[in-house]
Amino acid sequence: MCRHGGSLARNAAAVACIGLQGRLSFNCVRPEKLMRYSKIDKGLFVENRTQFARRLLPNSLALFNSSDIMPKSADGVQPFVQQTDFFYLSGIDQEESMLVLYPGAPEEKHREILFLRKTSEEIAVWEGQKYSKDEARDVSGVQSVFWLDDFETVSRPLFLQADHLYLNTNEHSRADTSVETRDDRFITWCRANYPLHSYHRSAPILHTLRAVKSPLEIDLVQTAVGITAGAFRRLLSFIAPGVWEFEIEAEIFHEFIRNRSRGPAFDSIVASGLDSCTLHYIKNDKKCLDGDLVLIDFGAEYANYNSDVTRTVPVNGRFTDRQKAVYNAVLRVQKAAIDMLRPGNTLDKLNQETGKLVEAELVGLGILDRKTVGRQSASSPLYKKYFPHGISHHLGLDVHDYGDRYRPFEPGMIFTCEPGLYIRAERIGVRIENDILVTDGDPVDLTAAIPREADEIEELMQAGKSSPGQRCAG
Repeated sequence: MCRHGGSLARNAAAVACIGLQGRLSFNCVRPEKLMRYSKIDKGLFVENRTQFARRLLPNSLALFNSSDIMPKSADGVQPFVQQTDFFYLSGIDQEESMLVLYPGAPEEKHREILFLRKTSEEIAVWEGQKYSKDEARDVSGVQSVFWLDDFETVSRPLFLQADHLYLNTNEHSRADTSVETRDDRFITWCRANYPLHSYHRSAPILHTLRAVKSPLEIDLVQTAVGITAGAFRRLLSFIAPGVWEFEIEAEIFHEFIRNRSRGPAFDSIVASGLDSCTLHYIKNDKKCLDGDLVLIDFGAEYANYNSDVTRTVPVNGRFTDRQKAVYNAVLRVQKAAIDMLRPGNTLDKLNQETGKLVEAELVGLGILDRKTVGRQSASSPLYKKYFPHGISHHLGLDVHDYGDRYRPFEPGMIFTCEPGLYIRAERIGVRIENDILVTDGDPVDLTAAIPREADEIEELMQAGKSSPGQRCAG
């Protein structure tokens, strides 16, 4: 309670507003709506909208929807996660919301409009406080705010004035679009009601803008990385023979939540033994055995921004000679690849150059020989058996964030760098992943505080095990 100071006072204020009938009175003075994370400067969202609007055709109307609340069975629902384009442009972190942008509107009040779910005393009692109109203005910088019930009445004159409509879809190259979204349903509604407008895609503009992060966005990613760093150091004193993978996952979750994260940015991979060679292993249901490695691919979310880190550590705190040789081979590849994250390079070129480095390391480890490599097919290089995935991806509001693989790197882009070697015959899977900021000069490692040198990991694990009060695995 002391950690989030003022909670007693906020609760007392809320209780004081409850009338004799147990209903919350909206005439009472109530505290500002608080998100789990600290308030973001609304200037970020104002600037994002400005940059987006500059790329629209004249007399265009652009519309964006929040995410749905996704159902489970019975009356359960999934935790709400905001649609990232909507958040990028508005900062609104609530369901049943819409953003309308009409930069060329004759009246200034129609150039930016937010529509929110209308709140009520009953909703406040059952679900908690929702945005008031004033709070939404303060968070987003949008001055015209209406309830969603008024959308058709307010928007119809704007639709009739506009020549072009920009609508949003999920155009990520790896997206699963089998589940219909609010944006999908809205496209159907628009085409039924306004069939003769000129329709355009918002996604290409957002893919261009979101690939380059502002200083404030970089700070938010860095905060998520910092939470992840704390979790990893916690793990180094916890991991030991006999610990279950899900216990490691629980330690991660605990550290994330206590630091204002919503939780993991993606399903944490805690893969020990042979499963360290399984790229997307998320069962996390085995006991970690003495002599094995455990590969941990995890990352905290903070304020909808994400981190993505992988570390591989020895369960007993000491690498074998062979494990360390493989680990250091991967680390050398990573250091060389990070140095290539510079303006002008591309993901395509980075993958090609990294492949050559991995190939050389596999020869050095005795896994491939030079003669066989010399006869390999250019379209099916032998190293792919041991390093089947890409070296990098964009990172930001989405873990696999927007970005064109052929677009030259620019300052402000954030990439992961994640080489790996997976040798199933030896039960050795090693991946090391850092989050890197491209700058005008040298790349900046946002994850520099997360230990990755083999000797340092061993030292920290041994130090943790010798500390009093450590958990006894079993």
